[in-house]
Amino acid sequence: MIDKRIASCSDAVADIFDGATVMIGGFGEAGSPIELIHALIDHGARNLTVINNNTGSGHVGLAALIENGQVGKMICSFPRTANSTVFPDLYRAGKIELELVPQGTLAERIRAGGAGIPAFYTATSVGTPLADGKKHEIFDGQEFVQERGLTADFALIKSLKADRYGNLIFNKTARNFAPIMAMAAKCTLVQTQEFVEAGDIDPEVVVTPGIFVNRIVTVTDPAQESKLVNAGVTYP
Repeated sequence: MIDKRIASCSDAVADIFDGATVMIGGFGEAGSPIELIHALIDHGARNLTVINNNTGSGHVGLAALIENGQVGKMICSFPRTANSTVFPDLYRAGKIELELVPQGTLAERIRAGGAGIPAFYTATSVGTPLADGKKHEIFDGQEFVQERGLTADFALIKSLKADRYGNLIFNKTARNFAPIMAMAAKCTLVQTQEFVEAGDIDPEVVVTPGIFVNRIVTVTDPAQESKLVNAGVTYP
């Protein structure tokens, strides 16, 4: 019988290795799997390449992972947002690498990776430093730049509901990058707010089917990043 439940967040991340590429869901705090990220901090894997929309806030979640010296490179669209000081300070000090990707291009690179598409062309970034060193082509008289699909060893995402097969639904905009990251990773780890029995999720509303999910851990009362930041919490 297929049952992808894992007892704890620490068990879920236990095999993330040094040097792994890790996709982490979330648009700011919406959909950020904080408990899985904190478990990864406790686990201690280092020299990670992390793919995310931004670089976290305050000293919790993704920002804490970076501050703990576990991330060697960030691939993201917004390296600096409200309450983000950890990454900017480390980047200016030359202690972490950055690959800056326009948000739409980031989403398409992840989607392409999950669909087995190695590369595609887009007009975004043409004529800017972000296009330097990349292949350019002319289509119908317009210049385009080649972008490579993105894949990862692991994806850490957050869902609203999950069943034992790994079928997922999300809470509104907390969906964001999670479905395409689940497709683009070799191993997808999910923290879900609610676990339901097989058959309790209407197949017509399943967003991410279980074929893209490897492990599920239930976190019934997930932390809210903004509350932690406002309270001045530092992790670990």
